[in-house]
Amino acid sequence: MRNKNNRAIYFDEYIEINGILQYLYHCGTNEENPVMLFLHGGPGSVESLFAHAFQEKWEEIYTVVHWDQRGAGKTLSKNQREEHYPTSDSIMEDTYEIVQYLKKRYKKEKIVIFGHSFGSLLGSLFTLKYPNEVEYYIGVGQVVNMLENERVGYEKIKEVIIESNNKSDLKKLEAIGDYPGENFDCNFLKSIKKLRHLQEKYKLAVAPTLGLILLAFKSPIFKLSDIMALRNGMKSNKNLFNYLCKFDLYAYPSNYDVPMYYILGGDDWQTPYVLAEKYYEIVKAPNKKFFKIPNAGHLTMIDQPELFFDVMKEIRYTN
Repeated sequence: MRNKNNRAIYFDEYIEINGILQYLYHCGTNEENPVMLFLHGGPGSVESLFAHAFQEKWEEIYTVVHWDQRGAGKTLSKNQREEHYPTSDSIMEDTYEIVQYLKKRYKKEKIVIFGHSFGSLLGSLFTLKYPNEVEYYIGVGQVVNMLENERVGYEKIKEVIIESNNKSDLKKLEAIGDYPGENFDCNFLKSIKKLRHLQEKYKLAVAPTLGLILLAFKSPIFKLSDIMALRNGMKSNKNLFNYLCKFDLYAYPSNYDVPMYYILGGDDWQTPYVLAEKYYEIVKAPNKKFFKIPNAGHLTMIDQPELFFDVMKEIRYTN
Protein backbone atom coordinates (compact mmCIF):
# COMPACT_ATOMS: atom_id res chain seq x y z
CA MET A 1 0.00 0.00 0.00
CA ARG A 2 1.80 3.09 -1.30
CA ASN A 3 1.81 6.22 0.88
CA LYS A 4 1.92 8.71 -2.00
CA ASN A 5 1.34 11.74 0.28
CA ASN A 6 3.95 10.61 2.83
CA ARG A 7 1.40 10.76 5.63
CA ALA A 8 2.79 10.27 9.13
CA ILE A 9 -0.17 7.95 9.81
CA TYR A 10 -0.95 5.61 6.94
CA PHE A 11 -1.61 1.92 7.47
CA ASP A 12 -4.28 -0.73 7.46
CA GLU A 13 -4.71 -3.67 9.78
CA TYR A 14 -6.97 -6.43 10.98
CA ILE A 15 -7.72 -6.50 14.69
CA GLU A 16 -9.73 -9.07 16.61
CA ILE A 17 -13.02 -7.59 17.76
CA ASN A 18 -15.67 -9.76 19.40
CA GLY A 19 -14.23 -12.98 18.05
CA ILE A 20 -13.48 -12.05 14.43
CA LEU A 21 -10.80 -10.14 12.54
CA GLN A 22 -12.07 -6.71 11.46
CA TYR A 23 -10.47 -4.26 9.04
CA LEU A 24 -9.29 -0.73 9.87
CA TYR A 25 -7.68 1.81 7.54
CA HIS A 26 -5.86 4.71 9.26
CA CYS A 27 -4.86 7.99 7.58
CA GLY A 28 -3.55 11.20 9.14
CA THR A 29 -0.73 13.68 9.56
CA ASN A 30 -0.47 14.25 13.29
CA GLU A 31 -1.36 12.00 16.23
CA GLU A 32 -2.31 15.11 18.21
CA ASN A 33 -5.30 15.66 15.92
CA PRO A 34 -8.73 14.34 16.93
CA VAL A 35 -9.40 10.76 15.86
CA MET A 36 -12.49 10.27 13.71
CA LEU A 37 -14.17 6.90 13.27
CA PHE A 38 -15.91 6.78 9.88
CA LEU A 39 -19.05 4.60 9.99
CA HIS A 40 -19.98 3.62 6.44
CA GLY A 41 -23.38 3.11 4.92
CA GLY A 42 -25.31 0.29 3.36
CA PRO A 43 -25.51 -1.70 5.50
CA GLY A 44 -22.76 -3.58 3.71
CA SER A 45 -21.44 -0.80 1.45
CA VAL A 46 -17.95 0.16 2.59
CA GLU A 47 -16.58 3.62 1.86
CA SER A 48 -12.94 2.94 2.66
CA LEU A 49 -12.47 2.27 -1.08
CA PHE A 50 -13.52 5.86 -1.88
CA ALA A 51 -11.55 7.64 0.86
CA HIS A 52 -8.86 8.79 -1.58
CA ALA A 53 -11.51 10.73 -3.51
CA PHE A 54 -12.52 13.10 -0.72
CA GLN A 55 -10.50 12.93 2.47
CA GLU A 56 -6.96 14.10 1.66
CA LYS A 57 -7.56 17.49 3.27
CA TRP A 58 -9.43 15.91 6.17
CA GLU A 59 -6.23 14.13 7.15
CA GLU A 60 -4.61 17.47 7.92
CA ILE A 61 -7.07 18.14 10.75
CA TYR A 62 -8.19 14.61 11.73
CA THR A 63 -6.80 11.14 11.97
CA VAL A 64 -9.46 9.35 9.92
CA VAL A 65 -10.10 5.67 10.58
CA HIS A 66 -12.32 3.70 8.22
CA TRP A 67 -13.78 0.49 9.56
CA ASP A 68 -15.21 -2.18 7.25
CA GLN A 69 -18.05 -3.33 9.47
CA ARG A 70 -18.96 -6.92 10.26
CA GLY A 71 -20.60 -8.31 7.11
CA ALA A 72 -18.98 -5.76 4.79
CA GLY A 73 -15.86 -5.23 2.70
CA LYS A 74 -12.57 -6.64 3.83
CA THR A 75 -14.04 -7.76 7.15
CA LEU A 76 -16.61 -9.87 5.28
CA SER A 77 -13.86 -11.33 3.09
CA LYS A 78 -12.18 -12.65 6.25
CA ASN A 79 -15.41 -13.82 7.89
CA GLN A 80 -17.84 -15.37 5.41
CA ARG A 81 -19.65 -17.78 7.72
CA GLU A 82 -23.26 -16.92 8.51
CA GLU A 83 -22.61 -16.97 12.25
CA HIS A 84 -20.35 -13.94 11.73
CA TYR A 85 -23.01 -11.86 9.98
CA PRO A 86 -24.08 -8.72 11.86
CA THR A 87 -27.13 -8.11 14.02
CA SER A 88 -28.23 -4.81 15.56
CA ASP A 89 -26.68 -5.91 18.84
CA SER A 90 -23.39 -7.22 17.47
CA ILE A 91 -22.77 -4.16 15.29
CA MET A 92 -23.22 -1.88 18.30
CA GLU A 93 -20.92 -4.06 20.42
CA ASP A 94 -18.33 -3.98 17.64
CA THR A 95 -18.53 -0.19 17.46
CA TYR A 96 -17.94 0.10 21.18
CA GLU A 97 -14.87 -2.15 21.05
CA ILE A 98 -13.45 -0.32 18.01
CA VAL A 99 -13.79 2.97 19.88
CA GLN A 100 -11.99 1.49 22.91
CA TYR A 101 -9.19 0.28 20.67
CA LEU A 102 -8.78 3.69 19.01
CA LYS A 103 -8.79 5.52 22.33
CA LYS A 104 -5.98 3.29 23.56
CA ARG A 105 -4.05 3.30 20.27
CA TYR A 106 -4.04 7.10 19.98
CA LYS A 107 -4.16 7.95 23.69
CA LYS A 108 -7.48 9.79 23.42
CA GLU A 109 -10.23 10.23 25.98
CA LYS A 110 -12.93 10.46 23.30
CA ILE A 111 -13.41 9.79 19.59
CA VAL A 112 -15.22 11.83 16.93
CA ILE A 113 -18.02 9.76 15.38
CA PHE A 114 -18.82 10.32 11.69
CA GLY A 115 -21.81 8.40 10.34
CA HIS A 116 -22.92 8.26 6.72
CA SER A 117 -26.30 6.82 5.65
CA PHE A 118 -26.73 3.54 7.58
CA GLY A 119 -23.65 4.63 9.52
CA SER A 120 -25.64 7.66 10.69
CA LEU A 121 -28.19 5.32 12.29
CA LEU A 122 -25.36 3.49 14.04
CA GLY A 123 -23.55 6.72 14.93
CA SER A 124 -26.64 8.38 16.37
CA LEU A 125 -27.53 5.42 18.58
CA PHE A 126 -23.92 4.98 19.71
CA THR A 127 -23.68 8.67 20.61
CA LEU A 128 -26.94 8.54 22.56
CA LYS A 129 -25.92 5.35 24.37
CA TYR A 130 -22.25 6.16 25.05
CA PRO A 131 -21.89 9.97 25.17
CA ASN A 132 -18.80 9.71 27.39
CA GLU A 133 -16.96 7.98 24.53
CA VAL A 134 -17.80 10.63 21.92
CA GLU A 135 -16.17 14.02 21.39
CA TYR A 136 -18.91 15.02 18.96
CA TYR A 137 -21.12 13.45 16.30
CA ILE A 138 -21.34 14.27 12.58
CA GLY A 139 -24.26 12.84 10.61
CA VAL A 140 -24.23 12.79 6.79
CA GLY A 141 -27.13 11.38 4.77
CA GLN A 142 -28.78 11.11 8.17
CA VAL A 143 -31.36 8.35 8.55
CA VAL A 144 -34.35 9.38 10.69
CA ASN A 145 -37.35 7.22 9.87
CA MET A 146 -37.12 4.61 7.13
CA LEU A 147 -40.86 4.43 6.42
CA GLU A 148 -41.11 8.21 6.03
CA ASN A 149 -37.81 8.16 4.13
CA GLU A 150 -39.37 5.97 1.45
CA ARG A 151 -42.64 7.91 1.34
CA VAL A 152 -40.84 11.18 0.70
CA GLY A 153 -38.48 9.58 -1.82
CA TYR A 154 -41.42 8.06 -3.70
CA GLU A 155 -43.30 11.36 -3.90
CA LYS A 156 -40.18 13.14 -5.13
CA ILE A 157 -39.47 10.71 -7.97
CA LYS A 158 -43.15 10.78 -8.93
CA GLU A 159 -43.02 14.57 -9.13
CA VAL A 160 -39.87 14.51 -11.26
CA ILE A 161 -41.20 11.85 -13.64
CA ILE A 162 -44.46 13.76 -14.15
CA GLU A 163 -42.50 16.94 -14.87
CA SER A 164 -40.37 15.06 -17.42
CA ASN A 165 -43.56 13.71 -19.06
CA ASN A 166 -42.00 10.23 -19.30
CA LYS A 167 -45.10 8.03 -19.50
CA SER A 168 -43.08 4.82 -19.62
CA ASP A 169 -41.32 5.58 -16.32
CA LEU A 170 -44.59 6.70 -14.76
CA LYS A 171 -46.08 3.28 -15.60
CA LYS A 172 -43.05 1.59 -14.00
CA LEU A 173 -43.55 3.67 -10.87
CA GLU A 174 -47.26 2.95 -10.71
CA ALA A 175 -46.57 -0.76 -11.21
CA ILE A 176 -44.71 -0.79 -7.89
CA GLY A 177 -48.11 -0.33 -6.24
CA ASP A 178 -48.76 0.98 -2.74
CA TYR A 179 -45.31 2.11 -1.62
CA PRO A 180 -43.80 1.75 0.88
CA GLY A 181 -46.86 0.21 2.51
CA GLU A 182 -46.80 -0.79 6.15
CA ASN A 183 -45.04 -4.19 6.08
CA PHE A 184 -41.34 -4.53 5.40
CA ASP A 185 -41.07 -8.02 3.90
CA CYS A 186 -39.46 -9.65 0.87
CA ASN A 187 -41.96 -7.88 -1.39
CA PHE A 188 -40.86 -4.53 0.01
CA LEU A 189 -37.20 -5.33 -0.72
CA LYS A 190 -38.16 -6.07 -4.33
CA SER A 191 -40.10 -2.81 -4.52
CA ILE A 192 -37.27 -0.73 -3.07
CA LYS A 193 -34.90 -2.07 -5.75
CA LYS A 194 -37.33 -1.01 -8.49
CA LEU A 195 -37.75 2.41 -6.93
CA ARG A 196 -33.99 2.89 -6.56
CA HIS A 197 -33.48 2.13 -10.26
CA LEU A 198 -35.87 4.95 -11.14
CA GLN A 199 -34.30 7.29 -8.57
CA GLU A 200 -30.86 6.51 -9.95
CA LYS A 201 -31.99 7.33 -13.50
CA TYR A 202 -33.12 10.79 -12.39
CA LYS A 203 -30.08 11.30 -10.13
CA LEU A 204 -32.09 11.18 -6.92
CA ALA A 205 -30.10 8.22 -5.53
CA VAL A 206 -26.57 6.88 -5.86
CA ALA A 207 -26.07 4.91 -9.06
CA PRO A 208 -23.20 2.46 -9.68
CA THR A 209 -21.81 4.60 -12.51
CA LEU A 210 -18.61 3.82 -14.38
CA GLY A 211 -16.99 6.82 -12.70
CA LEU A 212 -17.82 5.51 -9.23
CA ILE A 213 -16.60 2.01 -10.10
CA LEU A 214 -13.33 3.41 -11.44
CA LEU A 215 -12.88 5.39 -8.22
CA ALA A 216 -13.01 2.14 -6.26
CA PHE A 217 -10.55 0.45 -8.66
CA LYS A 218 -8.11 3.33 -8.16
CA SER A 219 -8.16 2.99 -4.38
CA PRO A 220 -4.75 2.14 -2.89
CA ILE A 221 -6.42 -0.55 -0.79
CA PHE A 222 -8.54 -2.13 -3.58
CA LYS A 223 -8.40 -5.91 -4.04
CA LEU A 224 -10.44 -8.17 -6.32
CA SER A 225 -11.97 -9.78 -3.23
CA ASP A 226 -13.67 -6.43 -2.53
CA ILE A 227 -15.94 -6.99 -5.56
CA MET A 228 -17.21 -10.30 -4.19
CA ALA A 229 -17.71 -8.74 -0.76
CA LEU A 230 -19.83 -5.98 -2.30
CA ARG A 231 -21.94 -8.56 -4.17
CA ASN A 232 -22.47 -10.53 -0.96
CA GLY A 233 -23.28 -7.48 1.15
CA MET A 234 -27.05 -7.80 0.81
CA LYS A 235 -27.06 -11.44 1.91
CA SER A 236 -24.71 -10.94 4.85
CA ASN A 237 -26.63 -7.90 6.10
CA LYS A 238 -30.16 -9.28 5.88
CA ASN A 239 -30.72 -8.84 9.64
CA LEU A 240 -29.54 -5.24 9.50
CA PHE A 241 -31.73 -4.44 6.48
CA ASN A 242 -34.76 -5.65 8.42
CA TYR A 243 -33.64 -3.52 11.37
CA LEU A 244 -33.08 -0.48 9.13
CA CYS A 245 -36.51 -0.81 7.54
CA LYS A 246 -38.21 -0.48 10.92
CA PHE A 247 -35.91 2.22 12.27
CA ASP A 248 -37.31 5.42 13.77
CA LEU A 249 -34.94 7.88 15.44
CA TYR A 250 -37.93 9.57 17.07
CA ALA A 251 -38.33 6.47 19.25
CA TYR A 252 -35.11 7.42 21.07
CA PRO A 253 -34.27 10.40 23.29
CA SER A 254 -33.53 13.60 21.36
CA ASN A 255 -31.23 14.99 24.06
CA TYR A 256 -27.61 14.62 22.98
CA ASP A 257 -24.97 15.11 25.66
CA VAL A 258 -22.31 16.02 23.09
CA PRO A 259 -22.19 18.49 20.20
CA MET A 260 -24.05 17.26 17.12
CA TYR A 261 -23.73 18.34 13.48
CA TYR A 262 -25.60 17.41 10.33
CA ILE A 263 -24.12 17.80 6.84
CA LEU A 264 -26.76 17.10 4.20
CA GLY A 265 -26.80 17.19 0.41
CA GLY A 266 -29.37 19.58 -0.97
CA ASP A 267 -30.12 17.07 -3.74
CA ASP A 268 -30.20 13.98 -1.53
CA TRP A 269 -33.51 12.16 -1.93
CA GLN A 270 -32.14 8.73 -1.01
CA THR A 271 -32.11 9.85 2.61
CA PRO A 272 -34.14 13.05 2.10
CA TYR A 273 -32.48 15.98 3.82
CA VAL A 274 -35.90 17.44 4.67
CA LEU A 275 -36.49 14.66 7.22
CA ALA A 276 -33.17 15.25 8.97
CA GLU A 277 -33.88 18.99 8.94
CA LYS A 278 -37.20 18.40 10.70
CA TYR A 279 -35.69 16.07 13.31
CA TYR A 280 -32.80 18.48 13.92
CA GLU A 281 -35.26 21.09 15.19
CA ILE A 282 -36.19 18.99 18.23
CA VAL A 283 -32.63 18.00 19.11
CA LYS A 284 -31.10 19.40 22.27
CA ALA A 285 -27.31 19.39 22.42
CA PRO A 286 -24.47 21.44 23.96
CA ASN A 287 -23.86 22.71 20.45
CA LYS A 288 -25.53 21.83 17.17
CA LYS A 289 -25.52 23.06 13.59
CA PHE A 290 -27.18 22.07 10.32
CA PHE A 291 -25.28 22.39 7.04
CA LYS A 292 -26.89 21.91 3.63
CA ILE A 293 -24.45 21.49 0.74
CA PRO A 294 -25.84 22.71 -2.62
CA ASN A 295 -25.62 20.55 -5.74
CA ALA A 296 -24.77 17.47 -3.71
CA GLY A 297 -26.63 14.19 -3.39
CA HIS A 298 -26.32 11.20 -1.10
CA LEU A 299 -22.53 10.96 -1.57
CA THR A 300 -22.23 14.53 -0.37
CA MET A 301 -18.49 14.48 0.34
CA ILE A 302 -17.70 13.10 -3.15
CA ASP A 303 -20.13 15.40 -4.97
CA GLN A 304 -18.79 18.59 -3.36
CA PRO A 305 -15.44 17.80 -1.68
CA GLU A 306 -14.27 21.42 -1.32
CA LEU A 307 -17.51 22.69 0.22
CA PHE A 308 -17.66 19.62 2.43
CA PHE A 309 -14.14 20.22 3.72
CA ASP A 310 -14.97 23.83 4.52
CA VAL A 311 -17.75 22.55 6.78
CA MET A 312 -15.51 19.90 8.33
CA LYS A 313 -12.93 22.57 9.11
CA GLU A 314 -15.55 24.80 10.71
CA ILE A 315 -16.72 21.93 12.92
CA ARG A 316 -13.15 20.96 13.81
CA TYR A 317 -12.23 24.43 15.03
CA THR A 318 -15.52 25.01 16.81
CA ASN A 319 -14.62 22.21 19.24
